[in-house]
Amino acid sequence: MAKCAICEKAAHFGNNVSHSHRRSNRMWKANVKSVKVITDNGPRKMYVCTSCLRSGAVERA
Repeated sequence: MAKCAICEKAAHFGNNVSHSHRRSNRMWKANVKSVKVITDNGPRKMYVCTSCLRSGAVERA
């Protein structure tokens, strides 16, 4: 499963709770994109979450 290379945001786990209050497992996935990013060693592809992209924590190539 993909994880953000900057903030290490990944999937979270919890329960679906129905109206009758029965629980089943569920998963929230982070909005992670594969992006070409400028690093010290030149451009490179990495997984980055959209909140890091919007905040300007990464510079796209």
